[in-house]
Amino acid sequence: MLDMKWIRDHADDVQKAAVNKGMALQVDDLLWLDRERRELQVNIEELRAARNTLSNAIAELVKEQRYEEANRIKDEVRERNGQLALLEPRLRIARQAFDELYALVPNMISPDTPVGKSDRDNVEVKRVGEAPSFPFAARDHIQLGELHGLIDTQRGVKVSGSRFYYLKGTGVLLHRAVQALALDVLLQQGFTPLDVPLMVRPEAMRNTGFFPLGQDQTYRLADSDHYLIGTSEVSLISYYGNEVVEVDEPIKLAAASMCFRSEVGSAGRDVHGLYRVHQFAKVEQVVICRGDTAHSDALLEEITGHAETLLQRLELPYRRMAVCTGDMSQKTYKQYDLETWMPSRGEYGETHSSSNLHEFQARRSNIRYRDESGELRFCHTLNNTAVASPRILIPLLENHQQEDGSITIPAALQPYMNGMKVLEPSARL
Repeated sequence: MLDMKWIRDHADDVQKAAVNKGMALQVDDLLWLDRERRELQVNIEELRAARNTLSNAIAELVKEQRYEEANRIKDEVRERNGQLALLEPRLRIARQAFDELYALVPNMISPDTPVGKSDRDNVEVKRVGEAPSFPFAARDHIQLGELHGLIDTQRGVKVSGSRFYYLKGTGVLLHRAVQALALDVLLQQGFTPLDVPLMVRPEAMRNTGFFPLGQDQTYRLADSDHYLIGTSEVSLISYYGNEVVEVDEPIKLAAASMCFRSEVGSAGRDVHGLYRVHQFAKVEQVVICRGDTAHSDALLEEITGHAETLLQRLELPYRRMAVCTGDMSQKTYKQYDLETWMPSRGEYGETHSSSNLHEFQARRSNIRYRDESGELRFCHTLNNTAVASPRILIPLLENHQQEDGSITIPAALQPYMNGMKVLEPSARL
C-alpha cells in the first residue's frame, strides 16, 4: 500500500499508475471517501468531546442541587447522542468503503519500466545461450517423460483432474535435484533457508499484496480461515510482520515449498504437459532491506542474477525480459521475467520472475527499521523465483535430449543425481 498522505499529494501519479497497470481504480473516488471519513471523524470527536463536557457539568450541577439546569443540559446531551447515532453508522460505512478502495491502490512504477498492455509488450534486456537446432525430430517433455518413465499425466488427471500429474522414478530425482541446486546457489550467497507454513491466515495474504485482487487464484480450506500459499513469499515476508528489524545488511531468506494455484482465468492456456499446473514446488528468495531505491534496485539485479546463475549451470538458453506496466501486478514497482527456451513450444517460456516492491508489502505488513537518525521507516522488499518445478523440467528435458531418446544431465546436477550423467530411455524407439 501507499501512504494516504502521499496519495493526496500525488493523485495524478497514482491514477497514471492504475491506468498503466490496466486497473479500473478511480483515485478521485478514493479521495472523496477519504475526505468523507475524515470529516465525519472530526464531527464525531467534537460531538463526543462536547457530550463529555456536558456530562461533567451535569455531575457538578447535581452536586450543587441545581436540578433544573442539570435537566436542561441533559437535553443537550440527548441531542448530541442523537447526532452521534446518525453519524457513527455513516462513519462505519465510509471507513469500510474507503478501506475496500484503498486496498486496490497500485504501487508506483519504476521510471524505466516499459509501458504496455500485456506480456507481448515486455522488452528483451539480454539473451544468453543459443537455442538448439536438432538434426532429428525432437520430442516434447511429455513424450520424453513417458519414454523414460518420468511423468504420468494421465493418472494425474484420473486421480485429481486436469493440470495434475505424477512424477516417477528419476523424474522425482530431477525434481528434487534442481531444488537442491537452487538452494545451494542461495546458501552460497548468504541466504537463510526456512521451512515455512503452507497454510496462512487471510491477513498474511492481504499484507503481502495477494488479496484482494488475487483471491480467486487461491485455494481456501473448507470450514477454515486458512489459505494454501501460491508462493512461499507470503510466509517469508510475514515472518517479520509487525516487527522492527535490523537491515544494516539486507535480510536474505529462502524457502523450498510446495505451492498451489487455482489458475482461474487460464482455461485453454498452456494446457499441454507441465507448464501450467495447480500444484508445484518452488525455491523462493526474499530480501528485506532499507528503504532506498538505489539500494533495492541493486538488490533486484543481484537476486535476478542468482536465478540466471542457476539457468547457466543447467546449461539452458534463456533471456531476461523487462516486464511492462500492463503485465505487472498491483504490488510491483519493477519486475524482470526470465524466459527459458522450450523447443516443443518453439519459443521462450517464463520460468522465473523477479520483483522489487519498494515499501508496498512492508507498509501493509508493518515491517520497519530505524534509519541513521533513529526514525522508524518502512523497509523495501524483493522476491525472486530461484527455480519452479516441474516447469523447469520442460526445458531441462527438451534442450538436453539426444536423437536416441537419451537425455544428458548437466554437470552441475550430476552430484545431486548420484553421479548420473545420462538418462537412458527405458525402451528404445
